[in-house]
Amino acid sequence: MPGPGESLGGRYRLEDRIAAGGMGEVWRATDTVLDRPVAVKVLQAGTAGESSFRRRFEHEARVMAALRHPGVAAVYDFGSTGEGAFLVMARIDGQSLDQRLGERGRLSPAETMAVVAQAARALHAAHQAGIVHRDVTPGNLIIEPDGNVVLVDFGVARSAASETLTGARNVVGTACYMAPEQVSKRAVGPAADLYALGAVAYHCLTGAPPFTGGDAVTIALRHVDEEPRPLPAAIPAPVRALVERALAKDPGARAPSAAAMAIAATDAAGGDSAVRAALLATESVTAPIPRRLPATVPDQPPADDFPDGPSRWLPVLTLVLSALAVLLATFTAADLLGWFRGTPSAPVSSPATPPSPAGVPSPSRSQSASASATRRSPPATRPRSPARTSASPSDSVSSEPSADEPSGDSPSPPPADPSTEAG
Repeated sequence: MPGPGESLGGRYRLEDRIAAGGMGEVWRATDTVLDRPVAVKVLQAGTAGESSFRRRFEHEARVMAALRHPGVAAVYDFGSTGEGAFLVMARIDGQSLDQRLGERGRLSPAETMAVVAQAARALHAAHQAGIVHRDVTPGNLIIEPDGNVVLVDFGVARSAASETLTGARNVVGTACYMAPEQVSKRAVGPAADLYALGAVAYHCLTGAPPFTGGDAVTIALRHVDEEPRPLPAAIPAPVRALVERALAKDPGARAPSAAAMAIAATDAAGGDSAVRAALLATESVTAPIPRRLPATVPDQPPADDFPDGPSRWLPVLTLVLSALAVLLATFTAADLLGWFRGTPSAPVSSPATPPSPAGVPSPSRSQSASASATRRSPPATRPRSPARTSASPSDSVSSEPSADEPSGDSPSPPPADPSTEAG
């Protein structure tokens, strides 16, 4: 068997061993080409040397590589060395169900049903691809930090509760969770995985597998001939019924499919298994990243309340027309008030008038002077011109002299003596 630091296929560098079993070992490794963590399962030299087992292992590796399911560990590569074959899988970080049970002893019915529902969905994906896992155990169920359960094929860790059959030819599995037909070397189908998952649920609820004691062969034979002890009465009846049906000796008496078993586990838990899976989260191992909730707007109708089709644009069209009407009314009012009129043009100058006779003021000059006096008030102390008399402040326009009156600025003659007129 390989050791730490060795490279498989010139690409996968082994770091430390995760688990060991009758078929081989599982190593924590690094893909040196893509620089990512992986898990590498290395077959024992004797097992890899059997051509029939090697062909079956290679076939399942190819089929598993096509699976895409959050509850199934992805398979990346398959290769061989001079000593045997190896399988490269995604490395799942988390805590195995075996470790969880070792710490706590047992799980609650709700937690147990969350494990069963998720594992059954993963098994259904494998069964649809034509793969029977044959080794569903607490050691092959990894609980990720967010509570998601992933089915892996890491082999079986050596412990008193999970001994691996190595002496019987063509019998693959773990004695404590092996289906009767698998022990009897009969045809093994998807129902064998359902039996094993039922045995895992029994272990979660009671703290021990259905049968214990003795060597691996003795434990395996008890699955064929004996009935496990009844589950405690404190466990809810739907949960007890699901486990008892999964542990039926006859494969036909079990659930018709892994999907049906997942639905039954969800119903037995009394809610959505995705919500129940939160009970399995291990925040002490890895704190989950909090999800950012979308901001809520008060009194905002849901998206479904908006009509579809052309009518959905009616509110927008109404708003645009209203804005145009307000804009038109504003321009009309501004035009009436003269906001948009041009600046007043300069007054047109009148044609030049001929000069007036001496002493006779020009009408245009008199009117201009009067208008200037009207526009500005002359100071009270301003001296008067001796050459002309300014218009009275009360007169806006000076009158034109008649023909009978003397013109000019000369003083008027004194009035005649009445005595002289009489004579």
